[in-house]
Amino acid sequence: MSAKILIVDDEANTLASLSRAFRLAGHEAVVCDNAARALELAQAQPFDLILSDVVMPKRDGLALLEDLKTAEVAAPVVMMSGQAHIEMAVRATRLGALDFLEKPLSTEKLLVTLDNAMKLTRLEAENRDLRTRVGKHTMVWTGETMRRVMAQIERVAASETRVCIYGETGTGKELVARTLHEKSQRAGGPFVTLNCAAVPAELIESELFGHEKGSFTGAAQRHNGKFEQAHRGTLFLDEIGDMPIAMQAKLLRVLEEGEVERIGADKPTKVDVRVVVATHRDLEQLVESSGFRRDLYHRVVVFPLTLPPLRDRCEDLPALVSHFARQVSAQNGWKPVPFSNAAIDALKAYSWPGNIRELRNVVERLLLLADSQVEAEDVQMALPVSKRAEKVQPSVSTDVPLAERVLAFERQTVLAELLRHGRHVTQTAKALGLERSHLYKKCQQLGIDLQNLPERE
Repeated sequence: MSAKILIVDDEANTLASLSRAFRLAGHEAVVCDNAARALELAQAQPFDLILSDVVMPKRDGLALLEDLKTAEVAAPVVMMSGQAHIEMAVRATRLGALDFLEKPLSTEKLLVTLDNAMKLTRLEAENRDLRTRVGKHTMVWTGETMRRVMAQIERVAASETRVCIYGETGTGKELVARTLHEKSQRAGGPFVTLNCAAVPAELIESELFGHEKGSFTGAAQRHNGKFEQAHRGTLFLDEIGDMPIAMQAKLLRVLEEGEVERIGADKPTKVDVRVVVATHRDLEQLVESSGFRRDLYHRVVVFPLTLPPLRDRCEDLPALVSHFARQVSAQNGWKPVPFSNAAIDALKAYSWPGNIRELRNVVERLLLLADSQVEAEDVQMALPVSKRAEKVQPSVSTDVPLAERVLAFERQTVLAELLRHGRHVTQTAKALGLERSHLYKKCQQLGIDLQNLPERE
């Protein structure tokens, strides 16, 4: 894998020879002759290694090392000097230097040092990611419904194909995105997330692309956006259907050009990022209503993947309950409590409008309520009063004319299918045996607003 190296030295001959050695080995080298400029470059773009001389005029390499640490620059730093001594090497190591090399440098030694630095960086990233997700980010399933979904994940994960994850709120879209990342060749890189619906419209550009110090009121320092943070990794854009139209045009440009431009910057920065998106909305319908750009739609929906709601994968519920019970007990230091068969049946009888996220919350509530075993009565106490032991089925009043009953039943049936397919119009039409255009007309006839569907009705 090629690397990007920043070389800092006040001797032009050294810069020329070192950069040539790295470039001949297939790497990219950026050079500068002073510490101040090196700090600017290191903050402006990601590097796999910073190679700096110690003895330089004005501000030396050890001062640069301190500045890089203060600025929280993540790239590993290797110091070099023709006047090396033990005290200098010890101080550099204490300041965070990965290695200390004595001039003159051999090409072989340089390349070995670079290889070690990249391996260490990758290992540290993997360890950080492992600590974050152990016991928390695990796909749990046993049934055929999720088996088909997992087969799709396995098929697309190893590629660079952009994936759009459809599904109701709480079905685990971020978990699927993490799984795609972990099973890809980018697994050693960062996994960065942004919920497009949670960021105010006026701030989303800065969150995605970053900004320079002083570029707007309140910009007290340079900020790297999500794209730069996700360099050589995966960026997960959740609820992309809620991204403002003006921002969609800028996102499209980044996806096409592979570079971002911070607010206030005078030139763009190259980024290497795989983008995975998710939404609970029907992007095709948003395109038809001019709520989502058609060109961006074709950029991000290359491989659509639909997550089923929990009510359509009840066969997985016992395994999910067991998983969450172990997880919650371990986090709180509680003794594990088993669930009776009647309790599991009671949980299966519920419709789970909040899906897996709601299930986890209910399991935690049950572990607090139960004594030696979770029983069906505990489940009834833990579930919302208006939803207990409720199956998803249409209920139509019996004291209205037949025509009204038929319309009400049609409305509830169409709504149920729309929600079951994550508000995806094409898949809903297929399930109902209708043409897409006929489903649109049917929704208008039944008074169903496709852009503002309820969670349940």
